[in-house]
This record gives sequence, C-alpha cells and structure tokens, in this order.
Amino acid sequence: MNSTLPQKQLGKMIGTVAIIALSLTGVIGLQKSLINPTKEQLTTEEYKKQQQLEKLQLNVYKGLPSLGYGNLLADWFYLRFIQYFGDGDARKQTGYPLSPDYFELVVDNDPRFVDANLKLAVSTSIFAGLPQTSVKLLEKSLEQTPSQVTSPVYPPYYLWIYKGVDELLFLGDAEAAKNSNTMAANWADTYPEDDKYNSKAVAQRRRQTVQFLEENPDSRAAQIGAWSQILNSAVNQETVERALGEIQALGGEIYVTPDGNIRVRVPEWID
Repeated sequence: MNSTLPQKQLGKMIGTVAIIALSLTGVIGLQKSLINPTKEQLTTEEYKKQQQLEKLQLNVYKGLPSLGYGNLLADWFYLRFIQYFGDGDARKQTGYPLSPDYFELVVDNDPRFVDANLKLAVSTSIFAGLPQTSVKLLEKSLEQTPSQVTSPVYPPYYLWIYKGVDELLFLGDAEAAKNSNTMAANWADTYPEDDKYNSKAVAQRRRQTVQFLEENPDSRAAQIGAWSQILNSAVNQETVERALGEIQALGGEIYVTPDGNIRVRVPEWID
C-alpha cells in the first residue's frame, strides 16, 4: 500500500497549515502591539516604507486561497485594519490609502461580515477618498449577503444605507442613492415589528429619504440624514468633527441630550 499522499492533497494540507500559522501569528502579534504599544516616533520616510511593505504583504494575501478558513482570515485582516486605522502618528504622515485593500480582503473572505464592512466602507470613502471603490465593494458584499443575517451591531440592510450615503454625498448620484435607500427599506421591512434594531422605523426613514430625493435630487434634508448616519457610526473623533461640520453647514441643528448623546434635527425650512 502506498502511504504517500497525492501531491494535490499534500499541497492543500501545507497551504492550510500555512494559513492557520499566518493567522495565529498575526493575532498574537497584534495583541502584543496593543498591550505594549511602541513609543518610538518614526520619520515620514520610515512610515512610508512601513506602508509600502504592508501594501506588498496585502497584495500577496490577495493571491492566497482561503481553503475554508475565510471567516478566520477576514477576522485577522479586520484586526490588522483596526491597528492600521488607529495608528494616528502614522496616518498623519501617510493617510489611509490601504483602507480599500483591507476592505477587499475582508469582503473576499467573508462578505457577510457586516459590522467590519461598514467601518471599512467609511474609511475607504471618507479617509482614502475612494467612494467609487467603497460602492463597488459594498455591492460585492451585498451580492452574497441575505436580507437577514446575524450581526452583533448592524443588520445587513445598513450595507444598502451606506452605499446610498456614498452615492449621495460623494458621487452625486441621486438615482443610485434612491435605489439603495429603497432596497434598505425593503430589507428592513422583512424584520419583525419589535426587533432590537427598530427596523420598521428605519424602513420609514429610508422611504422618506427616497421621497426627498424624488422631489429634489439636491435635497439638503437627505444630505443631513446621510451625514447623520456617518455620525452615528463614527469610529474616531476626526469622523465626528467632519460629520458635525457638514451637518451644520447644511443647516442642520445639533444638540446634546441629558445623557450625553448627540442628536441632529432638520429644521422645517430645510428642503
């Protein structure tokens, strides 16, 4: 009896072991860096070299098969993105150009990773300045995500909402934004009346947005609503300040509730 494994099977086993080792090593490395962050201040050139190396690594990862470990890899790439996004010193020097690379890797490995994909979408459109790429990757995620899927924070119809935000605010495509908000409303309506996401109310607001855009494609009320959506899911102070500034510039009113939450009001005179 020949005990030698077929070459194809052996290659798959080696690849599987490599991916597991890669993921575990990355997670351990990220944990150590978060527990013991370096205090070293690098030069702009050194930050750029680090970013170039990371870009090369991400390109290599794009060519690797998941071998059934897509969810694990998506978690790992998302952790890497969190570390990348949160490195304020580096981002001041180099910006956020790798956001779409992380976004692509997460979507390719786990298109149903709703919470991660929403944060990656905001980073790609606002910080990397690539809303068209954000819309393309959100579409790719939506193609493989059902209208109802378990998600810790956001239900999947928020993928449509954020697609509409990009289309309205950054691409100026009111027709596409109307379609995205209609789809978000349709998906939200599939949830029960008393669900924890308050989906019926979300569906109503999305349809109001569609009505605003039908009556006035340049509706400031719809734009305030879109920036409010970004404000509600802001991942850092820079995003909060950008959203608040845009809302006020459009005529929106901002107030803070007694429990410290920020609320936005659209005055009646705003069209």
